[in-house]
Amino acid sequence: TLLWETLGKQFVEYEQVAPFLNPEDQQRRLLEFLPLFLKAWEQSAGVIILPNIQLLASEVSKLLTKEIKRNLNGKPAEEARLALEQLLQQKGEAGDGYLLLKSVYLLSQTDLRTMWNIIGSGLPAALMQCLYLFFTVPPKKASDDREASEDDAQTQEMLVKIMLNMYKEEQGVEELLAADKLQSLIIATSSLWDQCSHSWKVPTGRVLRTIAKAQTKTSIVYLQAADCIKIAVQNLFALADTLPACDVCEAASIVLCFVKDSYPVSSALLTEFESNDGYQLLLKILLRCEGLQQNEGGPYLDEILDILTCLATCGKTELKVSGNIVHPQLPHFDFEQTQSSGMTVKNLQPFQVLQSIFQRSNDQHLCGRILAAIGTIWAWDRVNFFLLEWTLQPINQFTDIIHFKPHPVQVQFFRLVESIVLDLSYVPHEILKKVQYLIKENIVPFCTLTALQCLLSMTQKDLLFSDIFRDSGLLGLLLALLRKEAKILRKSAGTHLPGLKEGTEKELNVVMLKMVAALTARSVRNTVVLKDYGMVPYIKIFLDDECYRSATLSILEQLSVINYEEYMSIIIGALCSSTQWELHLKLDLLKSLLRILESPKSHSAFRTCSGFNGLLSLLSDMEGALQDPQSGQWAAVGQNCILELVFHTLQGIAAALHLDPVNSNFFQRNGLFEKMAEDLGSLGCFWTEGKKQIPVSLEKKRTFAEFLDAAFCSSEPFPLWLKNCIWILNFLDHMVKGTLHQESYFKGRKPETGEESRDDQEAPQAQEEDCNLFAVVNDNYDVSFYCRLEMRDCTIVHAGAVCVMVRLLPKLYKEGHAQLSQEIQCALVDHIQSLVKSEKSRQVMCESGLLSTIITSCQEAFCSDSHPLHLPLTRVFEKLASQAVEPHVLR
Repeated sequence: TLLWETLGKQFVEYEQVAPFLNPEDQQRRLLEFLPLFLKAWEQSAGVIILPNIQLLASEVSKLLTKEIKRNLNGKPAEEARLALEQLLQQKGEAGDGYLLLKSVYLLSQTDLRTMWNIIGSGLPAALMQCLYLFFTVPPKKASDDREASEDDAQTQEMLVKIMLNMYKEEQGVEELLAADKLQSLIIATSSLWDQCSHSWKVPTGRVLRTIAKAQTKTSIVYLQAADCIKIAVQNLFALADTLPACDVCEAASIVLCFVKDSYPVSSALLTEFESNDGYQLLLKILLRCEGLQQNEGGPYLDEILDILTCLATCGKTELKVSGNIVHPQLPHFDFEQTQSSGMTVKNLQPFQVLQSIFQRSNDQHLCGRILAAIGTIWAWDRVNFFLLEWTLQPINQFTDIIHFKPHPVQVQFFRLVESIVLDLSYVPHEILKKVQYLIKENIVPFCTLTALQCLLSMTQKDLLFSDIFRDSGLLGLLLALLRKEAKILRKSAGTHLPGLKEGTEKELNVVMLKMVAALTARSVRNTVVLKDYGMVPYIKIFLDDECYRSATLSILEQLSVINYEEYMSIIIGALCSSTQWELHLKLDLLKSLLRILESPKSHSAFRTCSGFNGLLSLLSDMEGALQDPQSGQWAAVGQNCILELVFHTLQGIAAALHLDPVNSNFFQRNGLFEKMAEDLGSLGCFWTEGKKQIPVSLEKKRTFAEFLDAAFCSSEPFPLWLKNCIWILNFLDHMVKGTLHQESYFKGRKPETGEESRDDQEAPQAQEEDCNLFAVVNDNYDVSFYCRLEMRDCTIVHAGAVCVMVRLLPKLYKEGHAQLSQEIQCALVDHIQSLVKSEKSRQVMCESGLLSTIITSCQEAFCSDSHPLHLPLTRVFEKLASQAVEPHVLR
């Protein structure tokens, strides 16, 4: 602060005496002041505190302008450039020119009033002369002195920053015209780009772009009078044949900035550009950019494309077009209500350049940028899509040639087509016809795949497309193609024939199936078309391949809407014909079956198609699968997969029984609960030796809920056989209560599209990881929560499931685990006792006619009065007897 106060006093003295000093003394006093000024600035972290900073700026700028003119006066270009370098370079402590330059540099960054004083000093014109010399006259020899080079770079940076600060103001642009060098510099960039000073190319471009943004009517008239744009375009035509494409782009982008940025003020430069074949020049330059790597063109290629995009909105009058809206359209589309934002296309010529480049080039970057530009124009105003498509038809025409383009461009193009529907809510019928033709011809499979994915996204947006693509013949086309592929698959029958599809072509089959699934979803009419085409036998062939299965099941599930029996016969038939080791196929079929069984109308078809026997046969096929340790091929499967299959099988049975007295009666009357108990008991985790169990005294006694918690939620070591038994008993418990079909214990698999079917001989660890199944949610087994559930008045829904639990009760045993076995048996009996607490539950049990079965099962295993289970089971029977019609018979 003290230093600034001292400087302030010195500058006030200078103000007072300056009018009486001759120019030489004024200059000497000012130059003596500047080192102290710079020192104070350095010590105050860039803060300037002076009473009359504007006067200082004016005086320093005038002196710098005077020195520049003195060094340039009457000298040839090379000598003048050398004189400027010597003036502005740092000498010893600091040369006079350097002191002036650095002071102006600092003052130019203060405030607008100070900047106006600098501009009014004549410095804008002087520095424009400097820039012209530095750009057009290369230095004779590059300096080898590293320190000198760093000084030159610092000097260059200060000069450029001063110019940027001055020329971003309209007043600064007006002042620089006095040097009459602006048009010369613009023309020089278009003619001497390969001969100019390399180190001044980028700085010159920065300065000229800044000037372009601040153009005024005066500057535009000045450039127009000098035919600046006309000459620059002519020069660039010549450069375009000789210079590398990236250099031509850099030079052309500078000229284009003046054309684009002048338009809001005057259309004169744009008119001059257009009347001198400016668009032909850009077409020539851009086509030369084919093959350039994305980083080779630098930002200049992108800048030219961006300017072309902007020029499409530069016009005096709105385009007037009237298109024929083809119906049907989406319900919320109304062209008459489409409001213009003002950023509409008014000039088709620049857009025609973009369109022509896309049609003539296969360069990935160029084509991708042009598609991005079209998306940008649409985003400016949704009316632009209609203005362009009803005049130049770019998307319509691009569809004819898109299969020639690189794959990323194809993907980008069809996303653009998709956005017409998703963002503009418009159905472009003519474009969709061409896309459909592209799919039919299938010239390039990847392009066909991408096109079909685009139509799939549209179909999933609105049900209207189900009608559109049926009436257009797309549904019929896809069904014919799928019939052909199904025949190939059927002929292969698991072998690897040459005709089998792999890679992109296989993925195309997947998307075709997904498309048919989308077209039939919620469309009974399309489902009937599929059935009338005789496609059902062919569609089910795709079930065997995991890649196709999800979409195939979706189609078959839609078929169930018009014919439950046909769906059930296909799914039950596929389940029964699947091999013992096709677990993933069975799981997917069961999950599909569960979705259909949510509808009560499907239950009758399930029963008549032998659904119950079919699902129970799945349990029979898994005999010994849960042995510990596993043996044979089961060891390669993993117990989690087996448990999931058991779970979904029981879920399917429970769903078919739910609130369906006919099915419940059928299941019970045909002894299928007994069959279920037999099949579950043979899985390998239950005791099957038939030996009498030796009673032991129990040191502790846990509830069934505590066993669940210990088995799945605690770190307590638990035998694997018992964990599996508890899992199955838990499933049965939910079946008893009628909630099993609503439960979810396992994570679903997410196979990738195009993934090969798994080999049956996979390593156990890999197979188990692939299943991602054993996902127990701890909250489901929270002890306190489960106990509260036990204490509720739980009503028995399926008494037969209680029968199954009782039949499995004596099989909850393992040699070497006598005490643990008896403990879980007691826990299960107590749990069964809790189930029959309510009068309603006892009534259900008695009406089921299963009491004799339960008693017989218990007598066989626990006939001895000394057996620990004898007393609790007797209590269960006593409760049931109180509800029986003839209690003495039960007793």
